[in-house]
This record gives sequence, C-alpha cells and structure tokens, in this order.
Amino acid sequence: MRVIAGQFRSRPLIAPKGSDTRPTSDRLRETLFNVLAPRIESSVFLDLYAGSGAVGIEALSRGASEAVFVENSESALRTIRANLSSLGIRGSYTLEPRSVSAALNRLAATGRTVNLVFLDPPYADAAEYESTLNLLGGECLPLLAPDAIVIAEHLKKLSLDDRYASLRRYRILKQGDSALSFYSPSTTSPL
Repeated sequence: MRVIAGQFRSRPLIAPKGSDTRPTSDRLRETLFNVLAPRIESSVFLDLYAGSGAVGIEALSRGASEAVFVENSESALRTIRANLSSLGIRGSYTLEPRSVSAALNRLAATGRTVNLVFLDPPYADAAEYESTLNLLGGECLPLLAPDAIVIAEHLKKLSLDDRYASLRRYRILKQGDSALSFYSPSTTSPL
C-alpha cells in the first residue's frame, strides 16, 4: 500500500494487522481521486472508518487543507498515527477516536463544515451504510458544505439506495468487486 500521487507520492503506508480492516486498494483510491481531483485543493476531507488512514492521507498529499480521521479501533488509530508520523505530517489533520455516529454528531455540533466525505464501513454491515448515510443526510446535514460530496465504498453487489434523507446519489463507479457511490446534498451533480 502506498500514496498514489501528490506531495507524498509513492511513499509506503502500513495497514492494521489482522482482518478487522480492509484497506481501499491503490487502484480504487486512484479512481476515486481522479474523479475528485478538481475538488481536493483546500478542501476539508472527512475519512470515516479510516482504518489505515490511506484515503485521508491521499487527500492531504493532493492538497486538502485538512483531513479528519474517524476510527474507534485502537489498533487502527495506532496505524494512522504511524502513517502520519512516517510521512512527517504534523498538522492539518484531526483524529476522532470514537464511533462514526458519535464523531458526526460531535463535529456537527461544533458548527464546522466539510467538503468531501469518504465512508468505507465493513462491507458486510449494510446497516452501517444506511445509518451513516441517513445521519449525514439528516441531523448532521449542517456538517456538509452546500456543494459537498459524500462517497461510499461498497461491494458492487450491495445495492445502496439512491436517496438517504437529503442525500441523492448522482454517480456510481464499479471496479472489480467494489463500487463507489457518489452522493450530494443538493439536487444537482457537483461534478
């Protein structure tokens, strides 16, 4: 696993030991960031179920002003810290060591906004996708900038809904066994 492009291009990353996390493949990350390229510079990137932190680190490498890593596994948090340290990233990030729902509620209560949200819960946990997307499109909607993009990585065979509260899916990209569903809080496509 490595950083694909940007300031930290080709630098190696580690993944948490064990099978509790499934890092987003380099190929799928490259596809994701090719789509998001026009929106990365100076954005605030929210990496939910962060695992190794590879997706948020990729955003920082490509010019995001801040990455917020949400993860409640202590092993994964140690891995995120190790990856940030090995790259010399000392600022421009926040660690939220709690559940995704607790972190979203806490962040929304602070009045801040984010531009890009990436979520990659355990593939087998369909209920986690539904609850997180409904939370983002519902009571935590003020956390999203008006032109925000929410991207869910999921199994290609898992059919996510086209709508979760105020979020509307406007694009789906399939690659191998995985897919990326793109949601917007508005009725028009942001890309």
